[in-house]
Amino acid sequence: MKIVGLMSGTSYDGVDVVAAEFTLDGETLALRPLGHHSLDYDDGLRAQIAALLPPAGTTIEAVCRLDNRLGEVFAEAAAVGVELAGGAADAVVSPGQTVFHWVEQGRACGTLQLGAPARVAERVRVPVLSDLRSADVAAGGQGAPLVPVFDALLLDAAVGPRAALNLGGIANLTVVAPGVPVLGYDVGPANALLDAAARRLLGRPCDLDGARAAAGRVHLGLLDLLLAEPYYAAPPPKSTGKELFHAGYLDDRLAALAEPVAPDDVLATLTELTARTVAAECDRHRVTEVIAAGGGVRNPTLLGRLAALGAGRWRLRVTDELGIPAQAKEAYAFALLGWLSWHGLPGAVPSVTGARRAAVLGSWTPAGPPHDRTPATPPRRLVVAV
Repeated sequence: MKIVGLMSGTSYDGVDVVAAEFTLDGETLALRPLGHHSLDYDDGLRAQIAALLPPAGTTIEAVCRLDNRLGEVFAEAAAVGVELAGGAADAVVSPGQTVFHWVEQGRACGTLQLGAPARVAERVRVPVLSDLRSADVAAGGQGAPLVPVFDALLLDAAVGPRAALNLGGIANLTVVAPGVPVLGYDVGPANALLDAAARRLLGRPCDLDGARAAAGRVHLGLLDLLLAEPYYAAPPPKSTGKELFHAGYLDDRLAALAEPVAPDDVLATLTELTARTVAAECDRHRVTEVIAAGGGVRNPTLLGRLAALGAGRWRLRVTDELGIPAQAKEAYAFALLGWLSWHGLPGAVPSVTGARRAAVLGSWTPAGPPHDRTPATPPRRLVVAV
């Protein structure tokens, strides 16, 4: 079965697209990567998304316009994915762009992803799976993270405690260990605050290669304020996003200081924040190896600091060593979720999300399985039976 997977994360800089072929042999599912590609959002679309995200206010009109604009972009990405699959695919997984994740007192109450899946289905003419988080939220879960099901199948827990780390807008961690349930949760900001600082202080979408952070020095006063965030001390299951870690959040911490902080020092401090919070969780679970993916692995300053903090306790690797390109890992994970949903299998892990049960994820557009219920002859009229 060939599945196209799409992914647009909390950094909202573009969409990653992959194609994968899945073959089941007994209890082993083989994933053959068929290729990956990235489509960057233009400045106008990024501005549309930023204008709608918390803490900004918005209108229903703006939501509708963005939903359909994103649908057009995802449709283009899906078409690229079908080409990667050799010109034909069985399904597309288009999880959409998260614009709000509603969490109150540690409980997820709702979640909203935009991306007009009907536009994707119209373009590629195969079933499209979307809205992957809502079923888990309805079952009492956080609706995130969803990648741990991929990590749990890929990493061999028998080897010893190991962690899979994703460094996207948010840093999330999956921990597998012998004889215990899979654990996974959002640790805190990775690129979310770094990119917000780069936009605010440098007028750039990001600190390319972490160069400005490498030139700066950690400001201990700012770091202490950032580390005082209550989210870090909250026990899992937990999830977060830009409804908490946004530009205004950073502005408030900077305003609380008695003196201004140089831009390079702000970036160095935010890099240290991510490295310390991630390393603390890896130490807490006593992992021996951390396998990283996501856009953050392209930041050598961040990756180098993580490696230094883990030296002598855990080894840092990237998923490329396992055959999965680090930038494309989440898109491949969503392709796997599509395979599971197609076969009526749950995609969320209750020990990760806190749900009451393991839910089959997503909604199919225009029509997904089971195909065997399609009538041989479609109805041509309707009668009312009394």
